[in-house]
Amino acid sequence: MVIFIGLGQFLIKKLGAKIGGFGNAMSFGRSNAKIYVEAQTGISFNDVAGQDEAKEALQEVIDFLHDPSRYTAIGAKIPKGVLLVGPPGTGKTLLAKAVAGESKVPFFSISGSEFVEMFVGLGAARVRDLFKQAQEKAPCIVFIDEIDTIGKSRGSGEVGGNDEREQTLNQLLTEMDGFNAEKGVVILAATNRPETLDKALLRPGRFDRRVPVELPDLQGREAILQVHAKNVKMGNDIDFNAIARATPGASGADLANIINEAALRAVRMGRTYVTQSDLEESVEVVIAGYERKNAVISMKDKLTIAYHEIGHALVAAKLKHSSPIHKITIVPRTSGALGFTMQIDEGERILMSKDEALDRITSLLGGRSAEEVALGSITSGASNDIEQATKIARAMVTRFGMSEEFDMMALETVTNQYLGGDTSLIVSGETASRIDAEVLKIIKLCHQRAINILEENKDKLHELTKVLLEKETLSGSEFMEML
Repeated sequence: MVIFIGLGQFLIKKLGAKIGGFGNAMSFGRSNAKIYVEAQTGISFNDVAGQDEAKEALQEVIDFLHDPSRYTAIGAKIPKGVLLVGPPGTGKTLLAKAVAGESKVPFFSISGSEFVEMFVGLGAARVRDLFKQAQEKAPCIVFIDEIDTIGKSRGSGEVGGNDEREQTLNQLLTEMDGFNAEKGVVILAATNRPETLDKALLRPGRFDRRVPVELPDLQGREAILQVHAKNVKMGNDIDFNAIARATPGASGADLANIINEAALRAVRMGRTYVTQSDLEESVEVVIAGYERKNAVISMKDKLTIAYHEIGHALVAAKLKHSSPIHKITIVPRTSGALGFTMQIDEGERILMSKDEALDRITSLLGGRSAEEVALGSITSGASNDIEQATKIARAMVTRFGMSEEFDMMALETVTNQYLGGDTSLIVSGETASRIDAEVLKIIKLCHQRAINILEENKDKLHELTKVLLEKETLSGSEFMEML
């Protein structure tokens, strides 16, 4: 009997290791949150740049964990939960670790997906265990990453519902109501899909505070680049402001990647430090991919690509509200681009006027227009330009109120602002066809403007294209000097 019992236990352990769910059922409801003590976190607010507003909002939580009596003396209650919302790569998880590092308290980290199991009730048991451990180690911080995995709105049209996920959410709601925040347990959660979360989770008393962690502005990007460059040997010619201006819309993770790509390029070139040219090339690598120097392109296609890129640059240079030209190249890239024209703003653009939007569409259509004017034929090379131009023209009509026909009527809503910004029309079929006609009208107007500019500067178009064919790459200053 002893041998059989021993053999049975051995088999259950082996089976548990192979089948996660079965093993977890044997150790029912144990939370597998990673626990970081003060020495292991090692991250402070000095490691987080470009998120000054978010840091300010979280500073109160740190002050409370350091000295709760200051708040309890006046009768104030610290937020039980803080929800960090923002696009991917903006540093939500890093901020949570920095709060724990600044507070010098234990830090529980778990992903929302770790609560989800095939066994009904297992996720709820794990939530109970997590909060039990947190109460024992108070004061502490519990961080739930990607909380939308378990916090989705209930009854959202799922056939038959999802018992396991709903039980887990109900348990989380109960636990957040049940624990006493004065003990010093603060719940931090991160998501990039706040619109999908259950309303009960967002009410005061649960996640009291919502902290936006947005994409950094120009100053923020420069500060982030400096933080990531601390551990990299940099040359004396580095201008972080120029790199920050070249990367509008980049997240903290993108900027960290740019610094790393620059360091890798420096090693490839046989240098022991990073130069400005490494950083500029790494921006292009992140945007368009690596150069395909060995790609074989026929002279006819090369000529078409050269006219196309000079068309973009020439039209942009002649427009009043266009960004300055930084670089033109016809060297193909691994992303599939056969060449590109890079424009960089002098400062940060927050708003876009109607004139700026029209000029942007016109410069996008300048490539195809140059093919028509110079070669009298058109190719498939303008597909991405057409897509971008149509997107801007549609937004002008449906969201920005920049068309005379629809005035300031909202015709489209953004369904997910942090993940791709998908939109959905909220109009009848008849109105949708009128929208299409208005969008086409804008594109035709901008196309004609681009053709007119190129016809007026036809000699320059041929001259600049000839130079680009010889050199393959032109800087913005070289281009403007010749123009």
